[in-house]
Amino acid sequence: MAARILHRLRHALGGEGGREEREHGGSEAEDCPESSELEDDTEGLSTRLSGTLSFTSHEEEDEEEEGAGEELGEQPQPTGAAAGAEDGGRCWGARTGAAPRGGPRRWQGSPCPVASGLTSPPGAECGGGSLLTRQLQELWRRSRGSLAPQRLLFEVTSASVVSERSSKYVLYTIYLIRSGRFDKAPAIITRRYSDFERLNHRLRYRFSCDMAGVAFPRKRLRRNFTAETIAKRSRAFEQFLSHLHSIAEIRRSPEFLEFFFLQDLRAAQRLTCTGMYREALATWANAYRLQDRLGVCGSGRFLLTLAGLAVCHQELDQLGEAHGCCEQALELLEAQGSHPLLGPFLQAHIHLAWKVGKDKRRSEARLQDLQEAGPPLQQQPTLKECLIKEPLE
Repeated sequence: MAARILHRLRHALGGEGGREEREHGGSEAEDCPESSELEDDTEGLSTRLSGTLSFTSHEEEDEEEEGAGEELGEQPQPTGAAAGAEDGGRCWGARTGAAPRGGPRRWQGSPCPVASGLTSPPGAECGGGSLLTRQLQELWRRSRGSLAPQRLLFEVTSASVVSERSSKYVLYTIYLIRSGRFDKAPAIITRRYSDFERLNHRLRYRFSCDMAGVAFPRKRLRRNFTAETIAKRSRAFEQFLSHLHSIAEIRRSPEFLEFFFLQDLRAAQRLTCTGMYREALATWANAYRLQDRLGVCGSGRFLLTLAGLAVCHQELDQLGEAHGCCEQALELLEAQGSHPLLGPFLQAHIHLAWKVGKDKRRSEARLQDLQEAGPPLQQQPTLKECLIKEPLE
């Protein structure tokens, strides 16, 4: 007690009490006014807070390792900010100094400067610091995701020699793979050299300037069916498709897109017309995945694909899946006032919603508005009739 009184007298007389009291820890410093603690600690605090902030906790590292196969667009929620909110408004920070071996040191749950009595700018609160931390975390996550953008990869997985009555050729199987995501059911096409050659001629005729730097494997007069030639052509076709996909105008052209899914659409339509719904369903589903990988899920071909899936699911008594296809199509047609497939999709959706016990009032209202502005219901074709009559050229 006598020592504490002596310290206060020295502070009042010589102005040296603040420095000496800061040298003492524990409960002695708590009894002194806040001004004596905050007076000349600002410079030291700014020095400690300078440096690189680390917003990744150990829990986040575990989550990132476990979710390495997920899409880059689906980022997990930051655990640091959540932990700070649950901990009574704690703020997150980092200290300067040499980092230990094995990576930078991470400091978690450091008390808020206001609560600990260190320093704080006027009007600052712990809630504002936590909000700023969450914003910085989100910015860091977005920048990290932008470093590895999702790409479409083309991989020739196999090649087989096909011998027919009057010809012999190599059939290449190509997978369309999106980097950063595991596809349970990959999109697949099988093409021969003549298919690639036809695509190359069509694109060079329309995009002569863009195609000037695109290489294409030349024909060979002999040794076309050796393992060495097939392997070289497989790698060449992968590079050929990747180069085409990197050019925006070619990537969106009908010639490039139809090379992938037009054959499937034609085959699925023929199978549907002949009543082979199970075989047609698999072909429609592959065409759906191809268009999804290529990013053309709003085109007329994609709506036709949804119609084929809905019809085949309904014929196979898979009513829930058919209802889902109709709902997806109606979402795409939401912004369009009129479309040849809008009426048939509405009729099919209402019928399937009644079968599976789903809400159908909105579709009924849309169908009534459509009938008032167009032909009566009796004159509108069904979804299957539209699917069969649609020409695929």
